[in-house]
Amino acid sequence: MKSNPATRPIEEEPTLRRTPSQKRSRERVEHILSCATRLIEERGSDAMRMSEVAEMAGISIGSLYQYFPDKAAMVRILAERYNAASRDCIASEFAKVTTLAELRSAFSALFDTYYDMFLAEPVMRDIWSAMQADKTLREIELVESRANGKLLAETWARVAPETPREKIENAAFLIMHLGECTMRLAVSVDRPEGDRIVKTYERMILREFVADAT
Repeated sequence: MKSNPATRPIEEEPTLRRTPSQKRSRERVEHILSCATRLIEERGSDAMRMSEVAEMAGISIGSLYQYFPDKAAMVRILAERYNAASRDCIASEFAKVTTLAELRSAFSALFDTYYDMFLAEPVMRDIWSAMQADKTLREIELVESRANGKLLAETWARVAPETPREKIENAAFLIMHLGECTMRLAVSVDRPEGDRIVKTYERMILREFVADAT
């Protein structure tokens, strides 16, 4: 599940000022994002400055602005890439599920893995915190919750076809969105309390699966 968003290939980034078509330009954008990631890891996105990114990347500030209109654009791209990596992982794990019991196990394992990733990667934690202060990033988070909720709902409906689809879809969206909120809370407190929060959330969600199976 672990993936470095700064190294994911460019296809079409909506927050880029211009989408690079030549290999050299694509490599430059990836290098810029890699530098931004290092600075966020060291100091946080709030303290990061466009001039620092340009200096670390070895380019002029004018060249940097050719690709990124502002710092928020870089953060948004990194957030979207983290989301894409997470979504791919969820889809891959859910594709293996054939029973409700397997779905419960897969969900619990995914959530534990995601928690470990956030504890290990300060950039992910910083970007999640930044989401709460930026309206566009909050919208990205909501879209991501819906997308992940759809993945959960489709798998849930497949293994529990007797459960009304509308009930599944509403619950799946809520489960995934509350999972984001739970993760943010868990990584903002000390590790023992964070561990308890994560396990409490998992128990609550797994009871929801059991209730619907019954």
